[in-house]
Amino acid sequence: MGLKIEGLSFLVVDDNEHMRRLVRRVLNGMGVEQVRGAVDGSAAISELKVEVPDILITDWLMGPMDGLQLTHFLRKGANSPNRFLPIIMMTGFAEREKVFQARDAGVTEFLVKPLSASSLFSRIQAIVEKPRPFVHIGEFFGPDRRRRKNEFQGEDKRGATASPKQKKIDMHEVMSQKAINDLFNPE
Repeated sequence: MGLKIEGLSFLVVDDNEHMRRLVRRVLNGMGVEQVRGAVDGSAAISELKVEVPDILITDWLMGPMDGLQLTHFLRKGANSPNRFLPIIMMTGFAEREKVFQARDAGVTEFLVKPLSASSLFSRIQAIVEKPRPFVHIGEFFGPDRRRRKNEFQGEDKRGATASPKQKKIDMHEVMSQKAINDLFNPE
């Protein structure tokens, strides 16, 4: 049986009205009826004061408050209406540096435009079916970023053995949606 998301509510934050309508139509096509919109992070905060959705979908590049700033407010702000709100960052940025920035800000899922119904559904499915626990470590608060949950026994702990030298990661490399999905939701 497939995932049923009809009862979920969404807030779509994007300065492009066409994109907000497109996301609304895609969600409506999945049976979702409760979809509100906001033109930027500031407008989203106003909407969140009225009602907090089950999932927030935000673009990155907007003004005066962009999606990353909105994520920081939701995760760390004293007036955040829900620090645990699942956030899908939907953006044209696919460079590794941007993906890591979003992850490190506390984004739950990352979706590269152009949008497809299947890619959006898969990110919603990951949130609903495989929710990651939230952690507060140092300055970070958000979904657990660790790729694996290893049970540590005896000497089997981080740094106990030397690891092979890894190649340098190109932070400007453009990542595929699959690589991004694997980063956020490893098996």
